[in-house]
Amino acid sequence: MSSSSSDEVDEALEEIVDQVVDNFIHSMVDVQANKPKRRVYIERDRERGHNQLCNDYFKENPTYQPEMFMRHFRMNKPLFLRIVDRLSSEGPYFQQRRNAHGRYGLSALQKCTAAIRMLAYGQSGDTYDEYLRLGESTARLCLKNFPNGIIQLFGDEYLRRPTLDDLQRLLDVGEVHGFPGMIGSIDCMHWEWKNCPTAWKGQYTRGSGKPTIVLEAVASQNLWIWHAFFGLPGTLNDINVLDRSPVFDDILQGRAPKVKFKVNNHTYRMAYYLTDGIYPNWSTFIQSIPLPQGPKAELFAERQESTRKDVERAFGVLQSRFAIVKNPALQWDKEKIGRIMRTCVILHNMIVENERGGYTQIDTSEFESGESSRSSEVQRTTSFNIGNMLGIRNKVRDSEKHDRLKADLVENVWQKFGNVDE
Repeated sequence: MSSSSSDEVDEALEEIVDQVVDNFIHSMVDVQANKPKRRVYIERDRERGHNQLCNDYFKENPTYQPEMFMRHFRMNKPLFLRIVDRLSSEGPYFQQRRNAHGRYGLSALQKCTAAIRMLAYGQSGDTYDEYLRLGESTARLCLKNFPNGIIQLFGDEYLRRPTLDDLQRLLDVGEVHGFPGMIGSIDCMHWEWKNCPTAWKGQYTRGSGKPTIVLEAVASQNLWIWHAFFGLPGTLNDINVLDRSPVFDDILQGRAPKVKFKVNNHTYRMAYYLTDGIYPNWSTFIQSIPLPQGPKAELFAERQESTRKDVERAFGVLQSRFAIVKNPALQWDKEKIGRIMRTCVILHNMIVENERGGYTQIDTSEFESGESSRSSEVQRTTSFNIGNMLGIRNKVRDSEKHDRLKADLVENVWQKFGNVDE
């Protein structure tokens, strides 16, 4: 055999060997790339975190007194324990179970504490790892499941339509303020969306240059939020939001209780909200007077603007209690952001109810002795004919009735408060 032929055989063998080696290396790389990575398990001693939490806040003589509990949890201890008890008994995610390693997982106290701290402070999930003994992914899971439990268990009660008693109380408060027939104030708030998808930024970005999501709310004097409509793009103004809002659906569909009130010896049969100047001149909206001329107009503008601040106060308290609503939203999914906002509103109303005795309440005792002194009253809903929907809609948007009601309210405020200084 010649030397040239032996060289060719050697080269062919080398190519075959190189090909086999390359195929083996590529197969190993592909296997490693496609193989799912397992998360590193860290034994955090979660029972120690539970015991520390109990010693700090929940034992007989805790380290932190009720005032500090209120500051850290944004609510008092009985209300927090009520939430934990309902979630642990009726919320499947908050029931304590053994994990895959045979150890008990997080307790309901730890899960609720993690979720409420994230809502209250607006911080990342791993902020409470060293104290509550839970990782970032577990904290995010708590924040995901906590709103679902709150909305399911408490939403129907604490984000409800006003009942007959609720409406009568709201009407009494409005009458004390000088606005018979008034049942609250309406306005909009914007929540910045930091992680808004790039394709949506043009739709959600307004003049500030940052994408936002709009919350429309109705609030009363005690800061209770009766209506919360959230999710519209920040490019919409208050009127555009109103066009899409269900705030008048109950009235248009005949489900709302009937309201009758008298102002300046004139009878009206539709309640109204106090608003700022952007809202239209409907019979259900009463705005201030932009350039008041004369003492009556000036007094009316002063009283209307001070009373209308109730909804802005509610927005301020909501943001101060739950910094996650004040800070830019870090979630990618708009539905999750909506559940967080709804949860914060429900918790806000629960706190308002729990602390109602501590708020500065309007004295309505003059109406409790009898109905003779009331100029406003609520009646039960009568049968509804769908053919009347267009007529009711026209009554809601009646600008002539708006002008008459506003003139009567100016006189009523002057008669009630005009001679106080004399």
